[in-house]
Amino acid sequence: MPLIPGTDDHAVEPARIRLAAAGAAVVTVGAGLGLRAVATGSLAKYGGDALYTILLLTLVVLVAPRVMPLTAAAGALTVSWGIEFLQLSQMTAELSQRSTIIRLVLGSTFNPPDLFWYAVGAAAGWLVHTTVSRPYPARRRRAEPT
Repeated sequence: MPLIPGTDDHAVEPARIRLAAAGAAVVTVGAGLGLRAVATGSLAKYGGDALYTILLLTLVVLVAPRVMPLTAAAGALTVSWGIEFLQLSQMTAELSQRSTIIRLVLGSTFNPPDLFWYAVGAAAGWLVHTTVSRPYPARRRRAEPT
């Protein structure tokens, strides 16, 4: 029997995963804003770096709900590192001066320790994704009347 009567569980599952990923993205943005509101210095900066990569991981899962946790984490880490290395050029600094949103997304200056904290975020996101994506134990079937 399907989880939702009249549906195919295989069609429902990606929708549930996307809904969970969207919720996780909202929680991650809230955590980042909250961290900025209550913390300063290294905690705010490096915690924000880790949350940035976690947010990217949730967006990967939102787009590709059946992605494996390691693939999602590797993709998020690759994008995070790519953006950080892009900061070695003057392009991101120039773009960041034009828009606060661009500055939040792309940053402006290369900082080597950020690479480590992006990896921390990817590892944390991988751990959560692995934990929540484990298949549930098979449900017991009701004995059908004979």
